[in-house]
Amino acid sequence: MEENTNIPFEKLAQECNIIDPTNTKEVIERIIALSSDYPSEYLVLIYNYFFEHSNNYEVLMFLLQRIDKFKDKSSRGILIDSLIMKGKLSQRIPDTDNLTRIRVNITKALANTKDSQAVYPLLYCLNSKDENYKVKLSCAEALGKIGDKYAVLPLMNILEDETESSVYVKESAVSALGMIGDEKAVDSLVSILESKKGFLDKFTFLKERALEALNKISFKGDRVFNALVKSLRDESPQVRINAIEVLMNSEDERAIDLIKGMLSDSNKEVVQNAVIALYNILGDEILSEIINDETSPPNAKNEALKLQDDLREEEIEEANEQDE
Repeated sequence: MEENTNIPFEKLAQECNIIDPTNTKEVIERIIALSSDYPSEYLVLIYNYFFEHSNNYEVLMFLLQRIDKFKDKSSRGILIDSLIMKGKLSQRIPDTDNLTRIRVNITKALANTKDSQAVYPLLYCLNSKDENYKVKLSCAEALGKIGDKYAVLPLMNILEDETESSVYVKESAVSALGMIGDEKAVDSLVSILESKKGFLDKFTFLKERALEALNKISFKGDRVFNALVKSLRDESPQVRINAIEVLMNSEDERAIDLIKGMLSDSNKEVVQNAVIALYNILGDEILSEIINDETSPPNAKNEALKLQDDLREEEIEEANEQDE
């Protein structure tokens, strides 16, 4: 495409001092000034060329922001080559931390394009045993945002890979599966909930992410339901809260009694979420039932009263707005 334009790429790179900048601020100002001389379809090609040739971290980050705004397919190859470092980005940016930041932002730019052609290189980096974990995390997130179902099985494999030592990478893979929303991932997510307690303190967060993912995926079956029952007994209040939310959205008739059982939970936030979930399923009547039932735990009554008052205030505000 560049050959079919009359853009003097090399001359512009020299004028903007792209190759060996001595004053980064001045270089960026010169790049910005190009927008008054070239239309957008040419500007993105100029930014692509500059990105391939710059050795300056700040300039590259600025160019990456500009490229990200365009989301043009002409940038795809350059971004992918830089991510997997075929373009020798590591030689141009020897500082490891800066190199990592650039590559993380490349994954974000690729995610914003929603281009399925980026899936394979993102998986390549995600599955590399020698890859920086921050890049792996951003690759998993990017795969989730792109939403291509080709990534589902590789992401599931990461959850089952015993050699993957980073719980954070597994968490990112779980979140990505939730964003993609494919039912094939359900069994892998349930396996996380079925694992024994005390595996790792960080494992709690993995269960939280698994429940969040399940909440975005349509599922059926006793295995999932039993895993949710187990999650309601988890030591982590947040896991219990997430399990309540999944049950609320499950449309399973058994969910109501389970959530009612959480009204006696020792954690106030869990009780609050149980009351809200029951209201969302059953409506106003359940609040009155909880308030008037002598056997209702004090925390549950208080939360039901509070929610009832909040709803009345909202009704009054809406009525006043209509009168105005």
